[in-house]
Amino acid sequence: MTHVRPRHPYLDHPAPLAFAHRGGAADGLENTLTAFRRAADAGYRYFETDVHTTVDGKLVAFHDSTLDRVTDASGRIAELPWSRVREARVAGKEPLPLFEELLEEFPEARWNVDVKAEAAVHPLLGLIARTGAWDRVCVGSFSESRVARAQRLAGPRLATSYGMRGVVGLRLRSLSIPAALRAGAVAAQVPETQAGIRVVDRRFVRAAHERGLQVHVWTVNEPQRMEALLDLGVDGIMTDRIDILRTVLDQRGAWA
Repeated sequence: MTHVRPRHPYLDHPAPLAFAHRGGAADGLENTLTAFRRAADAGYRYFETDVHTTVDGKLVAFHDSTLDRVTDASGRIAELPWSRVREARVAGKEPLPLFEELLEEFPEARWNVDVKAEAAVHPLLGLIARTGAWDRVCVGSFSESRVARAQRLAGPRLATSYGMRGVVGLRLRSLSIPAALRAGAVAAQVPETQAGIRVVDRRFVRAAHERGLQVHVWTVNEPQRMEALLDLGVDGIMTDRIDILRTVLDQRGAWA
């Protein structure tokens, strides 16, 4: 299977890329040091996480805008100081990490970062610049304008993926329908289907590859779906089930 030659150092790794989604969220300890350590011990080098900022500007690795769903605390992260957020425990036992702590803890890892709030853009770019992590981070978001702003601020040294508008544009292009696409992205990171409509098929993968874009699919937890996507030539899979994806890639001789 031929994959796209990387257009940014972030992607300089044999494809298909295996992403530990939130560190491997299947056991409920998503976005915790424990989850990412387990993924690293399993051989993963690409991790997916999310960031929000506290009211005092700390960049927290956490998916939701509030603490309520997965921790023993409550409240909106953007309205709380880090001194309060750091007391919350995922599943009642694991603290929330700062993204800076993750960069330090896993110096060889590469991070796919979903920027969940506009206020997180500047702190994230500042952290990447301060730590020299330009080759280790790819910034994504559902908001195309948010990712485009990050790219404008940082320039070509920042790897970005398409937001929702970019994915829709690429899908239209794959159907031979004219659509504008943002220049500078290195990947299309997409669900396999959206609202019951298939996004990823052979035409979509071909359209992305023709534009030098890798295709990373989220969040895939069933081995049959992983196999089918790999057969289509996707360049990466994000999963909660890091054990299953590792097994699938091992069996295909594709675990790098």
